[in-house]
Amino acid sequence: PIASHHRLLTTVGWQRAGRTTYCLEGAVFIAGAIVQWLRDGLLAGRSSAEVAALADSVPDSGGVTLVPAFAGLGAPHWRPDVRAAILGLSRGSTLAHIARAGIEAMALQSFDLIDAMNRSAVARGNTPLRELRVDGGAAVNDTLMQWQADLLGIPVLRPQVVETTALGAAYLAG
Repeated sequence: PIASHHRLLTTVGWQRAGRTTYCLEGAVFIAGAIVQWLRDGLLAGRSSAEVAALADSVPDSGGVTLVPAFAGLGAPHWRPDVRAAILGLSRGSTLAHIARAGIEAMALQSFDLIDAMNRSAVARGNTPLRELRVDGGAAVNDTLMQWQADLLGIPVLRPQVVETTALGAAYLAG
């Protein structure tokens, strides 16, 4: 087993020929569900695409910050007791600013986790990530993907079919 000094969990990656390979992992408890909450809870649109368009309708979050700790904070913070908060509201804040803050929160949570992973990799003599491969519903949001790339300073790559989990299940079923 390998230990992380950056608040990641050690798990078994795989076992082959009697040899165990361990991995470090972390979790973002709420990511894509932020868009679902904006859509269903705050009625910020009828679809994820509408929420994304609303967020894109403003140049920035206008000072609004969304802490999406609806189920606590995952790695590297591991704070199950923390709850969600919207901060920095002013008289000029709109639903679009909150939506933009939600999209930014997704990228920031991923940044925290990837930064911890990179620091753990470097501490073990390995190289940090040179690219981030993404999939799933959030991967279609161009603003989110660009913001993620800018924060990390590396390319963010999407597959042709962003729902790769569903594609893999379909292949297995076939």
